[in-house]
Amino acid sequence: MSVVVLGLTLGAIFGAAARAGRFCLLRGMKGLVPGKAARDLSALQAFALALAVALAGTQALNLIGGTDLQAALPLRAGSPWLAMLIGGAIFGLGMALANSCGARALVLLAGGNLRSLVVLLCLGLAAQATLTGVLAPARAAVQQLGQANLAGLSLPQLIAGAGIPAQVALAIATILPALALAAFAWPLIRRRPLEAAMAAIIGATVVGGWWITFATDDPFDPKPLTSLSYIGPMGESVLWLMLSTGRQAAFGVAIIGGTLLGAFATALLTRSLRAESFGSPRQTVASALGGALMGFGGVLALGCSIGQGLSGLSTLSIASLVAFAGILAGTALGLLILPQTAFIERT
Repeated sequence: MSVVVLGLTLGAIFGAAARAGRFCLLRGMKGLVPGKAARDLSALQAFALALAVALAGTQALNLIGGTDLQAALPLRAGSPWLAMLIGGAIFGLGMALANSCGARALVLLAGGNLRSLVVLLCLGLAAQATLTGVLAPARAAVQQLGQANLAGLSLPQLIAGAGIPAQVALAIATILPALALAAFAWPLIRRRPLEAAMAAIIGATVVGGWWITFATDDPFDPKPLTSLSYIGPMGESVLWLMLSTGRQAAFGVAIIGGTLLGAFATALLTRSLRAESFGSPRQTVASALGGALMGFGGVLALGCSIGQGLSGLSTLSIASLVAFAGILAGTALGLLILPQTAFIERT
């Protein structure tokens, strides 16, 4: 089976689960900020459960030879960690401004939310401009700010550097965080089993992404080992829409298309499909600017709240920890400084 078909299938599973479970890190962060929303930690607990499944599943898959995390993008040497921290913060600020991340915007668009179309177009254009276009010099300048030199690229490597055997270090770095995340998510599992099940499925799709890109790799045309992410692939999708006759669809483009299809099917089944548009010019500007910030910041951070927050962290990459810390900080800052009227809950 081709990588495109597998990517479409995986994306459809993610999109359906994200739509059915209203999966959204931003919604969870709102519950932590006084005055922005009712104190409801269920969305944050769902994200924690998805991360626990992704972490445990990815590390187990690597142990049995189903993937090779040493070749994964989050664990490559020379990552510009300071730029990733800054990029994560910019992405988080954009996410708060746009009121959704890239993955959530796709899910909302599939349900008829036209505001998300503006977010995604600006995100995709900004991401591609940052990778290869007019914003590439700015990206290069930020990436030259410096790099940290640590004893290892992953959390197990850092623990092993203290003299602990490698297998024990891996067990500590995997089991303890996974148990802590599952314990935090336990109230959701008991009270909202549907949301918990959808979060677990989303975590499993991350594991599936690592397996697919490993199992379908062509030694004569090697591709980077990756999993779910929605920044670079969104830029690739914009290019593919314009140049599809001369540009082959890749795994990331298939993930984008599959997410739309899965979320659309779920919207139809749940009868939640309805057209929504902007309520004011200010909302239009916020959506466009938020999307552009997410595109630029996400490229600097080498991922988004899914690409680094789930896929990256499932590899136990230190660089992903840095990028995700930036995303959380930028999101919290955005929620604190933006007016409360910006946080009207979407579908």
